[in-house]
Amino acid sequence: MDIKQRRWWAVGLWVVSLGCQGAQFALVADRVIDGDADEPLEQVAVLVDDARITGLVDIDAVSDSYKVISLPGQTLMPGMINGHEHPLLYADDYQNAHLTGSSAYKALLGLATLQRLLDHGWTTIRVMGDGDVFYGNQDLHRVISEGVFEGPRITGAAHYISITGGGGDVNFASPEQMLIADGLIADGPDEIRKAIRQEIKYGSDWIKLLVTGAFHSVGDDPKNVAFSPEELAEAVAEAGRHNVPVAAHAHANAGINQAIRAGVRSIEHGTYLDERSIALMLEYGTYYVPTIFVGDYYAGTDKLLAQAKNDDVYLNYRADWLALIGKAHAAGVRIVVGVDLGGYNIEPEAYAREFAALAEAGLSPMAAIQAGTSVAADMLRWSDRVGRIKAGLLADIIAVPGNPLEDLSALESPAFVMKDGKIIKYPD
Repeated sequence: MDIKQRRWWAVGLWVVSLGCQGAQFALVADRVIDGDADEPLEQVAVLVDDARITGLVDIDAVSDSYKVISLPGQTLMPGMINGHEHPLLYADDYQNAHLTGSSAYKALLGLATLQRLLDHGWTTIRVMGDGDVFYGNQDLHRVISEGVFEGPRITGAAHYISITGGGGDVNFASPEQMLIADGLIADGPDEIRKAIRQEIKYGSDWIKLLVTGAFHSVGDDPKNVAFSPEELAEAVAEAGRHNVPVAAHAHANAGINQAIRAGVRSIEHGTYLDERSIALMLEYGTYYVPTIFVGDYYAGTDKLLAQAKNDDVYLNYRADWLALIGKAHAAGVRIVVGVDLGGYNIEPEAYAREFAALAEAGLSPMAAIQAGTSVAADMLRWSDRVGRIKAGLLADIIAVPGNPLEDLSALESPAFVMKDGKIIKYPD
């Protein structure tokens, strides 16, 4: 039987999407970006059996036992991985929103946000702490894992750990106000040790440290280093005892380099990196998650309480920073897509614009896509699960219109989304 005669049409796929466990699919598109090869593959079908990819074969070699899903004019690629996100931050003015929204309210909006992101091809998300008193993202991870709701698979930290007066503290209230900060406040090695143990106890599988000040919070300076070398060393050592990696939010150059030497797995933002930072990341094998587009999104607006800090970088220093990101990539530093946009108030198409920002920094379109697929999976230590179209891995597969290597904006609106072998979205 000719492969075109075995296409599944929309009605049949709608039925399958309600419960496709145990089904065998052959996905056929114009090309396949597998996450590893430097060039796309053509004339191949991706075979899926239940939740996993079983292989890539010539399209003429597909067995009649497979239900063929034909996606003409599309490119198949691994589901996208967002390496830095805050699903519960539901407003631009996120620190005020933290004070006015309950944990339950944030979790409900966060679920809606995550479902929209899955519909737009983001099948895995690393949460880098969130503005939540409790553990909303860990509960979302639980209900998604249990199959109660559809959503991306979640990993990451419940809170970002900050010093008193740091980027995770509320620094715009009077001292009489007894407020719980949006971050988890810890000062000194003992408090940090306890905070990390508490994070792990309630489900964090990453630790997030605000090593320097931040750009979107009020009352702190991103050019200042927050944690001392002793505090950083204890944080990495304590997390390491539990085999939990550490991610370091770091803008100031001294904070970047100090965090790398302490042994963190990833540097988040890294705004004021330099040649020494690049050399250290190569020496220590540190991943770099620059989160470029979030600053572009807010630059020149009036949406942030700390608008002037954001604009100082994105209107005056952006080109220099992008050149350093490109230099880091050319030297061999492993760059990862991290969007950092927050949640419910952001249009879901915007998240994929981080890929174009990385290309602007000097990554090739293929390298940018790998930064949000295979390289991100390597950072998560999930190379045996996601990030590639490869036999044995989970069937997290999307199809985007046209050829994203010619136009990365194609990543903004996938036409087809599959997670764990289950069809989430299919073109009309």
